[in-house]
Amino acid sequence: MAANDQALAHVDCGNCPIRHRAVCARCEGDELRQLEEMKYYRTYDAGQTVVWSGDKMDFVASVVEGIATLSQTMEDGRTQMVGLLLPSDFVGRPGRDTAAYDVVATTRLTVCCFRKKPFEQMMQDTPHIGQRLLEMTLDELDAAREWMLLLGRKTAREKIASLLAIIARRDASLNLASITGRVVFDLPLTREAMADYLGLTLETVSRQISALKRDGVIQLEGKRHITIPDMQQLLDETGDDTDGGMLA
Repeated sequence: MAANDQALAHVDCGNCPIRHRAVCARCEGDELRQLEEMKYYRTYDAGQTVVWSGDKMDFVASVVEGIATLSQTMEDGRTQMVGLLLPSDFVGRPGRDTAAYDVVATTRLTVCCFRKKPFEQMMQDTPHIGQRLLEMTLDELDAAREWMLLLGRKTAREKIASLLAIIARRDASLNLASITGRVVFDLPLTREAMADYLGLTLETVSRQISALKRDGVIQLEGKRHITIPDMQQLLDETGDDTDGGMLA
């Protein structure tokens, strides 16, 4: 067990930093104690594979820290990234024995794993866990549909602004912070990962980030620490007709 795994092994579910957004958000008392009995932590370094598509999965999990990618590999070897897993997102599917996608850690990644059979039994015995998972699945479906729009129709500048808005809102939600006005967060993706995910070149990503900085939409310290002086201004750059929202 890695050092970080050992530290997290002593964190009870009631004090989990992602609990208010995770699949176990509505669990209390005896339900939390059941989860404690079936959970364990795993930590992966950036670039390490969590699971390959088609592999047998004997666990499901919630992302606690870090980011992972979901991707599929075509028969000719080409790979397409189809999604991001952010803190509180769910990995795996109850009732399915194998993984549907390759899951690869983009940053150092920690996941809270639940042994699959006990978790599936708990879902049957505790309806609100299944209801919460359904809500998360529908949110994921909405995000996937919006991502089709982003990849197919948005300009490079709108793509970068949309991704920054996604990460800013998720970071604020996890930290129970306001998403209006000035927002500060650390970008968890390298520019290379952003380029891969958005279907852009590295040069285009760097150029658009520089343009957003020059225009005062974002402020940048180093390569990762981002300040958004006015969140609405960033949302205006996403090209969305609504509140800029693809992923809450």
